[in-house]
Amino acid sequence: MDKVVATALEAVADVPDGASLAVGGFGLSGVPNVLIEALYGRGVAGLSVVSNNCGAMESGLAVLLTAGRIARVTGSYIGANKEFARQYLAGELEVELIPQGTLAERMRAGGAGIPAFYTPAGVGTQVAEGGLPWRYDGQGGVAVASPVKEVREFDGSDYVLERGIRTDFALVRAARGDRHGNLVFNKSARNFNPLAAMAGRVTIAEVEELVEPGAIDPDAVHVPGVFVQRVVALTPEQAADKRIEQRTVSS
Repeated sequence: MDKVVATALEAVADVPDGASLAVGGFGLSGVPNVLIEALYGRGVAGLSVVSNNCGAMESGLAVLLTAGRIARVTGSYIGANKEFARQYLAGELEVELIPQGTLAERMRAGGAGIPAFYTPAGVGTQVAEGGLPWRYDGQGGVAVASPVKEVREFDGSDYVLERGIRTDFALVRAARGDRHGNLVFNKSARNFNPLAAMAGRVTIAEVEELVEPGAIDPDAVHVPGVFVQRVVALTPEQAADKRIEQRTVSS
C-alpha cells in the first residue's frame, strides 16, 4: 500500500519512447514540473501528450516540446506558446484541438471506464464534420485532418460522439498526498489534475506535502488512491517553485 517512490527519476524510469501521457496543469498552475524534468533527463522521446496546453514560459511540457520529444498533442489551448505554434504549422507536431470541456470529460470518462459519450459541443463545426488540421505538411497544406464524427439526435437536439481517453501514464501535482496515493489539490491548481490522474493506467503524483495515511480527512480527498500508483515527495525548494505567468499588482 505504500506507493512512495524515492525520486522522480525512479518514478518515471519505465516510461518508454512513444508512450502516451495525461498531464495535469493549466498554464503554470498545478503543473508536475519535477516529473516532467525527470522525463527530460531520461531522454524519452516520441511522446503523445494529453493536456490542456503544452507548457508556457519554457516550463512544464514546454521543456519536452522545445527538445523535440513530443510527437502528438491532444489539447484545447495553444495560447502564447510560440514554439508550440511553430512546430504545429511547420508540420513537426500533430495536434488534436478539441473543446476544453470535451477534453475534460473525455479524460474523466476514460478513467471511469466509459468508452464514449455524446455532447452538444462541436455540433455543426469541423469538430463534428471533420477537416480540422491535425498535421500540416510544412508548406501550408494539410497532411492529416480530423475525421467525421457520429452525430445523433436526442430529444430534438444533435449531439456528437466523443471517445473517452486512456493513456499509458499520467503525471500530476498535488498539494498534499499520503502514502496510499490519496491526493488533495489547492484551489485553481486542481484544474485538470484529477482528470489526468483518472485517465492514466499508471498515475504518478508529485506532492508538495507527504502525510501519513489517515492524516487527510476522507471527505477532503479529491483523487482516491485507487487511481494513483506512485507518489513522489517534493523537497521544500521544489514545492515552493511556483512561477507566475502574468504578474499583476494594484496601484
